[in-house]
This record gives sequence, C-alpha cells and structure tokens, in this order.
Amino acid sequence: MSNLKAIRDRIDSVKNTKKITEAMRLVAAAKVRRAQEQVTATRPFADALAQVLYGLQSRLRMEETDLPLLKQRDVNTVALLVITGDRGLCGSYNSSIIKKAEQRAAELKEQGLKYTFVIVGRKAIQYFQRRNEPISAKYTGLEQIPTAEESGKIADELLSLFFSDTVDRVELIYTKFVSLISSKPVIQTLLPLTPQGLEVQDDEIFRLIVRDGSFQVEREAVSSPKVDFPQDMIFEQDPVQILDSLLPLYINNQLLKALQESAASELAARMTAMNNASQNASDLMKSLTLSYNKARQASITQQILEVVSGANALG
Repeated sequence: MSNLKAIRDRIDSVKNTKKITEAMRLVAAAKVRRAQEQVTATRPFADALAQVLYGLQSRLRMEETDLPLLKQRDVNTVALLVITGDRGLCGSYNSSIIKKAEQRAAELKEQGLKYTFVIVGRKAIQYFQRRNEPISAKYTGLEQIPTAEESGKIADELLSLFFSDTVDRVELIYTKFVSLISSKPVIQTLLPLTPQGLEVQDDEIFRLIVRDGSFQVEREAVSSPKVDFPQDMIFEQDPVQILDSLLPLYINNQLLKALQESAASELAARMTAMNNASQNASDLMKSLTLSYNKARQASITQQILEVVSGANALG
C-alpha cells in the first residue's frame, strides 16, 4: 500500500508540474504575438528612415563625407554588445549566445585586440562577471517586448564609447528569429557604419498563427520602397548635416530590431521548452499510471490469495 501511495503522490506532482508548464507555454505564445505586433508597429518609421537614407546616399558620395559614424579607423578595442535574457527555462537560448560571445572574444584576443562587453540580460551578466571579463555597461529588467526608449539608452552608451575613442568598433551579438523551433546567434558590426550597410534591403515579418490546434509561424516578405530624391531638390540644411542627424536614429532602429528579434527568439524557445516539458510530463504520467495499475492489480491479487488461503485453512 505504501508503494501505491508513493506512485499516486508522484502522479499528482507530475500533473501539477504539467499545469505550470502548459500555462507558461500559453503565456509565452501570447507574448510572441505582442512581439509580432511591436515589429509591425515600428516598421513605418523604419521604412521612412530607410527611404531618406537611401535618397541621401544616392545624392552624396558617402565615402567622401567626413562623419564620425562613417569614419573607418584603426581598431585596438572592440565593444561586444551581447543580448541575452533575464530568465531561464528557455532551452539553449541563453547558452548559445553566450558561447557565441565567448568565441568572438577569443578570436579578438588571438588577433591581439582588446575587447569589452556591453551586456543586456541577467544571464550573460552573471556568466561573464564570474569569469572577471571586462564589462563596460549592464542592462537588466527590460520589457519583455523591447521599446524604442530602451534601445535608445543602449544606443547612447554605445555612441558614447565610440565617440570618446574608448572603443574603435562595436559588434552586436544577438539571436536572429528564424521560427518557433529555430533561432540563430549572429554577429553584426554596428559601428562604424559603412555606406554599403545603409542600402535598403528586403525584410520580412513573422506572424504567429494557429493551425490544426498548434502554433506555427508564417513569414511575409516586405520590400522597402526605394525613393530617389530629384536631382534639383534643394535641401534647407546641408545634406551632410541631415545625414549626421539621421545616422544615430538608424543605429537606434537597428538595435531595436535586434532586441525585438532576440525577445521573439527567447519567447519561442520558452514555448518550445515548455511544450516539450508538458509532453514529457504526459509521457511520465502514462508510465506512472501503468505502474500504478500493475501494482494495484498485484495488491488485489495478493489479497485474494490471502482470503482463499485463509478459507482453505478454516475448511
């Protein structure tokens, strides 16, 4: 009987665990939808900014413009902006990006270059602090769906490091959202900018849908319209000054996009992890129920044999 009670308690415990993991999966799914809405909401500004930059690029020979954000200089120190999450329970999301950052830091060290970390997310902060790595700035407690205000604060810190010659290049290490079951750690040079990096590129928006009772992602290609400024257009300000004002906005926009992609990747990873946990709990419950039924049947059989044996002894 004690064995049966232990199995029943284990089944109840697994049931409660499944309820928690299923609830976390549904919460993550709702937040992925919000992330998708945020990406859609910020796109009009991104498109308008891309059009203006493209128009200025077509009018100016940007290789000849003497702007600090476009100036290529000898690299001695690199700032690595690493984006992770504040929480776990999201599979390999955090460990993958931390491993990518470690590999990049090792490559820079082999090349004889110095590096410093600018870290978003408690997981990476704890990891690199334990290893006494150089950290210039730390950011935690960001909204689950990143905002332009948050990306602006991080962008200001990066620009401050770059303009003060503390660092000569800024590289962004984040997780690119691919699908609900796939994400990819990538490295992108954020500063200094290059004229080729300002070209308008086709993009895509992910949409979370429900099909046949399960969550799926559809990707929609979005083409940014290219608008050439008329050659006789007169600018009220010097186009170089306009460009100098717009480039920080462009960096902020690029950073916001990376934060949004990382947030969507984290939520999708948490959805997948919680879905796997729920499935494992269901499988374990089936196994425990089978064991319970076998043990109960053995107990009943044992009781019948004892009754029969007692009856025969009395007879």
